[in-house]
Amino acid sequence: MFLKNKSILILLLFGFILLLTACQESQAEEPKYQPEFENEVESFTYTNQDKQEVSLSDLEGTYWISNFIFTNCNTVCPPMTANMAKLQDKAEEENLDVRFVSFSVDPVNDDPATLKSFGDKFKVNYDNWDFLTGYDQEHIESFAANSFKALVSKVDGQEQVNHGTQFFIVNPDGEMINSFSGTSDEEMDNIIDHLKYYTD
Repeated sequence: MFLKNKSILILLLFGFILLLTACQESQAEEPKYQPEFENEVESFTYTNQDKQEVSLSDLEGTYWISNFIFTNCNTVCPPMTANMAKLQDKAEEENLDVRFVSFSVDPVNDDPATLKSFGDKFKVNYDNWDFLTGYDQEHIESFAANSFKALVSKVDGQEQVNHGTQFFIVNPDGEMINSFSGTSDEEMDNIIDHLKYYTD
């Protein structure tokens, strides 16, 4: 009798441990795709590479990926844009309804034609990717800080602009909810995994 009760007790204890482990694994896996924060993107109406106006309201109802670049950048912007192009291809392969937005941080030099020429170098599909300009330097620095918690800073007399290298996910309500390294190839798959989770 004692052995029988002891066996039952061991089985119950073992089952409880398995259940507890399963719960812990479930709790550990799920949050990795959860939004890290929710920061409202300021309302805007800017001009894209085709001289068309693009506003925040035009992007409502869909997820979109944004970053900050400029065409005279001689360091991080070319690889960032190449990664965004790869991300665009991956999203199309996964049938994800997502848009892409690149804000110029050097609007004085980046007019629509210059942005179009820059995008052409990376074989960009402009159907769902807008390169935006049409504001002054002070405005984009403020917009980046308030909407994306991102640093943009241009020193007078210098050609290069200081800016972050993050890719940001914005939800259909116009809230920035996640950021990733835009210079890391591995992060592109991570972004796709997040988008698949959000849009499922």
